Amino acid sequence: MPYPTVDPDRLKIRPLKMRRSKTSIEDIALDPDSPPVPAPDIQEAILEVAERLLRAKGRNASVILAFGAHLVKNGAGPILIKLMENGWITHLATQGAGSIHDWEFAYHGRTEEDVRANVADGTFGTWDETGKYINLAVQVGAVKGLGYGESIGALIHHEGLEIPDSDKLNKELLKGLTGRGKFLQAKLELLETIKRYHLKNGFLKLPHPFQKYSIFANGYRLKIPVTVHPGIGYDIIYNHPFANGGALGRGGHIDFRILVNSVSNLSDGIFLSIGSAIMAPQVFEKALSFANNIKLQTGGRISGFYILINDIQKSLWNWEGGEPPRNSPDYYLRFLKSFYRMGGTTRYVTEDNRVFLHHLYWKLKEFMK
Repeated sequence: MPYPTVDPDRLKIRPLKMRRSKTSIEDIALDPDSPPVPAPDIQEAILEVAERLLRAKGRNASVILAFGAHLVKNGAGPILIKLMENGWITHLATQGAGSIHDWEFAYHGRTEEDVRANVADGTFGTWDETGKYINLAVQVGAVKGLGYGESIGALIHHEGLEIPDSDKLNKELLKGLTGRGKFLQAKLELLETIKRYHLKNGFLKLPHPFQKYSIFANGYRLKIPVTVHPGIGYDIIYNHPFANGGALGRGGHIDFRILVNSVSNLSDGIFLSIGSAIMAPQVFEKALSFANNIKLQTGGRISGFYILINDIQKSLWNWEGGEPPRNSPDYYLRFLKSFYRMGGTTRYVTEDNRVFLHHLYWKLKEFMK
């Protein structure tokens, strides 16, 4: 017999306004067009990255930027938005926490809680609006074939989402059961949520007064993919009854295939990993192998790409001479080792993510004058 599980309906869920959120987007948002803080040590690297990025753009090759959640909650989102608006980025990728901080800023204007205190009293992550609307957006998006990231972007951009009529969904499901039924499982999951939580059909209006700061909403507006690559149980939205592993897994899987498509165009392009020590290298190596598998069937291969890794941890090993031995701590820097195994040209820059991106944006602006 199966192992016992806990019923998520037993959770005591609280409104988001009750949470003490540490960070206000209006207080920390970086102004991309204000002068960046001096960083003389990285100027040579910034020049190289900017030149390679513009060459990739000139060749219509992919320019993919993967980022960790700290970049969002530290207020660097407006720089990514500017990079998208200028056509300097063709794809953004993050993990579940990146989408959560982005959504909370857009909806609530604030994000980040006291993890130590809130885990101790069982309130960590149990915030109604965050869990309800992100999960619901991914479930609604799945019925339309949208990935995780596009579903979040659509929710913020349209300031709400359309809840299908349950009778109409039932009829579609009956047709699907006797035929092929596109997105049949997604419709079944959404219908269960609608009925279980007595959701009314029609447009569910949900204002996002700070959406101008949202990476996801602006990606949706500009038709640039912003994909989410989640892990089940990694994020606070799993501490909510609306969480559905099937829907979240489907959304993440669609986003992985969108990323593979972008990686397929990475020859002579550029992949930037900004503050993502686990997600970016792990997802990239699988996406590159997937894309190469298909390319090799017609005699091609993805080549000539450039990888730029930016994080704050220092590495003492000279990676150009090969991998360090297993007894070296540097061997376990996954965000270096995995990327250096991918081929192409790889460079690591130790710097605060905000400082690095701010200087990169200014260098690109300088070239465009």
